[in-house]
Amino acid sequence: MILIKRTNSDHLDFQNLVAELDVDLGIYYKEEKSFYDKLNTIEKIKYTVIAYDENEKPIGCGGMKAFSKSEAEIKRMYVLQSHRGKGVANLLLNELENWSSELNFKKCILETLKEKPYVIRFYEKNNYKKIPNFGEYVKAENSICFEKELN
Repeated sequence: MILIKRTNSDHLDFQNLVAELDVDLGIYYKEEKSFYDKLNTIEKIKYTVIAYDENEKPIGCGGMKAFSKSEAEIKRMYVLQSHRGKGVANLLLNELENWSSELNFKKCILETLKEKPYVIRFYEKNNYKKIPNFGEYVKAENSICFEKELN
């Protein structure tokens, strides 16, 4: 059974999972690493979720921050390689969307890398629609952005 815990970016399990995510992303960023590093800091991520397995081991995470009064930006989604394909990412994303709704956000927006087609498919399967790149990602040629209206 997977347990999803709501917390914040100060939580050590979240920080450790994000460190693993950064190693994973390092192969994609190459010469753009410094650009993405400044956009992926966790200090501004007020709301985070962590997935734990039946042994209470952290296996995945995600975060959310206010982008505007009506938009929550999904950040730092990650599931350990050993737990991918088991629905953990869906649980994390659903929890972040529910939390966003509770906080009265009208939509979730996010950015991911064009070089990660499995991630793009994941968001599309979760009813995210491609949008023009927003914010700092407007000039990021390697980025693709999505949004989802919340109920």
